[in-house]
Amino acid sequence: MLHDRILVSMEVEAGERRSGGGILIPATVQLGRRLTWAKVVAIGASVRQVKTEDRVLFDPEDRAEVELRGEMYVLLRERDLHAVAAERLQDGSTGLYL
Repeated sequence: MLHDRILVSMEVEAGERRSGGGILIPATVQLGRRLTWAKVVAIGASVRQVKTEDRVLFDPEDRAEVELRGEMYVLLRERDLHAVAAERLQDGSTGLYL
């Protein structure tokens, strides 16, 4: 039933942030729809494109949070991923694939 699921450890982005130009963005600012990077901790048996330790890009609105041993994780479907940043580089590739 849960064979296409991916468990990720989310990089928490709490509080203030800085823009690329150094402008301070308060935590209360509402931004548009923003995607989030996370590290893959575990994968289901039917997951084909993702390996553990990959970094994946997903929409934080489409997630299910779970707490295991005092740590927060996010449970995703493979089809909900927008991109994967992997160390498995081939000559001439960027390291990102969809």
